[in-house]
Order: sequence, then C-alpha cells, then structure tokens
Amino acid sequence: MPELPEVEVVRRGLDDHVRGRTIAAAVIRHTRAARRHVAGPEDLAARIVGATVTGTARRGKYLWLMLDDRDALLMHLGMSGQMLITSSDTAIAPHERARFTFEDGGSDLRFDDQRTFGHLMYDEGGAKLPSPIAHIARDPFDPEFDQAATVARRRGRPCPRR
Repeated sequence: MPELPEVEVVRRGLDDHVRGRTIAAAVIRHTRAARRHVAGPEDLAARIVGATVTGTARRGKYLWLMLDDRDALLMHLGMSGQMLITSSDTAIAPHERARFTFEDGGSDLRFDDQRTFGHLMYDEGGAKLPSPIAHIARDPFDPEFDQAATVARRRGRPCPRR
C-alpha cells in the first residue's frame, strides 16, 4: 500500500500535469473503481467532463483534484493503485480502471490498479475538503498543520493562544 509520503509525491506530480487543464472525456473501465460513488461509474464520468482542474490536495492517503474550485474528484490508491500520465495513444493496459483525457490534447491521466482496492469518487462542493474524508486529521505535510497545538493536545494541556 502506498504510504503517506508516497501519496504526497503522487499529488505533487499530478499537480504539475493536470492543473489548469479541462477534462474532455472520462472513461471508468471497471465498476469497482467507482464503487463508492453511489450513482455509479457512468454518473461519475459524466460529472467531471468539462471541469477544469484548479489544483490538487491530499488528506491522509486520499488525494483529490479540485474541479473549478468547487467540486472534487477524490481518489484512494488502495494497495496497488497508480495515477499515470501517459500519451493519449497509449493502449489500454490490463489493469487500467479509468482514463481521463484533456481538451488540450496533451497527456492523459490513467488510474491503474492491479488489485482494484483503490477507488474514485465525485464530491460536490468538496474542492477544499471532501466530506467523506473530513474526519481525517491533518498531518505534518499539511501546510495548515499546527505542531504546537498537536503537541499541547498530546500533553493534555490546552493549546496556548497566540
């Protein structure tokens, strides 16, 4: 399973390739890849087509694409999931679960997952923090992580006011 630092590396790499790009097409090739999107894989794909990726974020082992500064495409890599940047003419891989193409005709974004433990989910209004993962605490890689408050809570004392 990708560990937290690896997921952060994936997020940073995705940000370099997808920020500012508009999704032209989305194909979910395996229903399990969208199993947590209640409306199903076709609905998930339809919701993100036409959206522009305005950024990427991560909380714990979840990462997401911010879509038009409002909605989110939430991703969890599971044990073997990978987000790959590939040429648009790359053949469908045996473990390709989803593919996203962009209006600019550049590289595609693929979700490959050998074991299919990972998943994708759309969250309306979740660009800043998707509701399904709001319970996950900030970690030291998060720019808003407050080390002093965390240490104070761990010691059982109230956090000093600034």
